[in-house]
Amino acid sequence: MGVILVTSRSFSDGDLDLMARAHTAGHRILRGPAHHDLGELRPLLHGSDAWIAGTGPVTDAHLAAAPRLKVVARYGVGTEAVDVAAAQLRGILVTNTPGANADAVADHAVGLMLAALRSIPDGDRRVRDGDWAVRRGRELGAATVGIVGFGRIGQGVAKRLGGFGPRVFASDPFLADDAVRAAGAEPMPLDELFRTADLITLHAPGGQRLVDEDRLRGIRPGTVLVNTARPDLVDESALSHALRHRVLSAYAADTLDGDTAGGGSPLLEDDLADRVIVTPHLGAQTTQAVDNMGRMSLDDVIAVLSGGAPAHPVTR
Repeated sequence: MGVILVTSRSFSDGDLDLMARAHTAGHRILRGPAHHDLGELRPLLHGSDAWIAGTGPVTDAHLAAAPRLKVVARYGVGTEAVDVAAAQLRGILVTNTPGANADAVADHAVGLMLAALRSIPDGDRRVRDGDWAVRRGRELGAATVGIVGFGRIGQGVAKRLGGFGPRVFASDPFLADDAVRAAGAEPMPLDELFRTADLITLHAPGGQRLVDEDRLRGIRPGTVLVNTARPDLVDESALSHALRHRVLSAYAADTLDGDTAGGGSPLLEDDLADRVIVTPHLGAQTTQAVDNMGRMSLDDVIAVLSGGAPAHPVTR
């Protein structure tokens, strides 16, 4: 019997009974804290053969505390928080779940676009305070949308936008222009996209700063910015300044720097409440996405513990 440590909050929380699937395969699930505090995880890691990891850090120190560990299955797509090189040096496989939550996040991105363009959350708040004054919005079909990062999620956004009819541009250094066009967008270099689009949606990997003070100087006044990717893609102080000076008309995001500790974010100041929309990592939280991520990560773990190869290895 193998011991599988799970530190994702939503594992087996959908329609699929993944706990039963693991048990049927002869393995035991051990739950651990999602924040991955090493002090709390150390005794759990010591006896674990596999780790289905959430968004918390997976460092070399974590791996050193797990002498039996054979695989780290990242419950999600991004692996920035995982020290892949350290895992490889220790002979530990790393996997992820590509595409598992792409539809869910693409849906959420379009939802945030509509919410920002039509000031939906602010309208709800005002009505509850007795304010029925009309505030004019903009139609998504009349926008020029720039998609930054044109992988599965970015392409899913483009597909969904087809029904609204905006002009859609995309920037992705890893895709050929023909591939971008085939997926429903016109290719455009990143800096030109920021100068051209009046609605920009971020779907690039973390570990880089795409929106800072310099880049904000070049955007069109009144631009809407949507971020369902990573908080480090943006400079939150620069965004708050741009919102106050109406360079940005709205910012809608599914994440903040520090996340649950993000109460200190400059974007949460009261005077920006009508222009900032933040959701608490709802993008991937659909029943279907939770089932997909759980099933893919568990299947890879079971394959490795059975002496086989995982279907979704991470090699970088």
